Amino acid sequence: MFPFKDENPTELTPILTIGLLVANVAAWVFVQGMGAQLQESVCTFGLIPAELTGQSIRGPIVCQMGGLTWQAVFSSMFMHGGWLHLITNMVFLWVFGNNVEDSMGHVRFLIFYLLAGIAAAGLHVALNSASAVPTVGASGAISGVLGAYMVLYPRVRVHVFLPPFWIFHMRAYVVLGYWIVIQLFMGIGNLTAGSSGGVAVWAHIGGFVAGLLLVKLFERPQLVSAKREGRRLDRREIREQHYWW
Repeated sequence: MFPFKDENPTELTPILTIGLLVANVAAWVFVQGMGAQLQESVCTFGLIPAELTGQSIRGPIVCQMGGLTWQAVFSSMFMHGGWLHLITNMVFLWVFGNNVEDSMGHVRFLIFYLLAGIAAAGLHVALNSASAVPTVGASGAISGVLGAYMVLYPRVRVHVFLPPFWIFHMRAYVVLGYWIVIQLFMGIGNLTAGSSGGVAVWAHIGGFVAGLLLVKLFERPQLVSAKREGRRLDRREIREQHYWW
């Protein structure tokens, strides 16, 4: 299922969500050369667990070691493995990110997003501490956004595309619940097989759980209640209450 729209209008202009979209696309175009420098960029800016932990490497060595360590936790959030990887992540970020930003304010949302990404990377590294395979993508941080959305707006209707040509309208808790259950099944399967299967599924799970746990610390109750009540905030109220923060 591929969500492409929700029925949840925003109060604030989602400048941070747009900024993150632009940053990810810019990284794909100018750093990764739209795939032309894929191997080099993934090895340079991707998160390599063994490089971060310093453990003896188990499994294949894909990249030359000796690059970024903790800095890759952040740089890897803006790298992607291909067009489909990038487009899927950006659609999920736009559909759900603008409303989560709307519930927090801009700066809080950025901090929340980065913390979710760190939690996602942390769980992936913890379960793959000796791996030399680089991990890239915004999906760990975006998974945190999905977890936050599920807490804040579980009953909002989401428009979902099911290939080849079906479109359904489902509650957010159904769409996001289905998504995290699939991640859990894949993650357990990977642990059983002793392989990541090429997808950092536990990073998705770590980010999602971080979103569930952190959202109440970052939400602004006034913004959330206004959305749930269908009450529009005027610009003066937004400015006076410092909702940008």
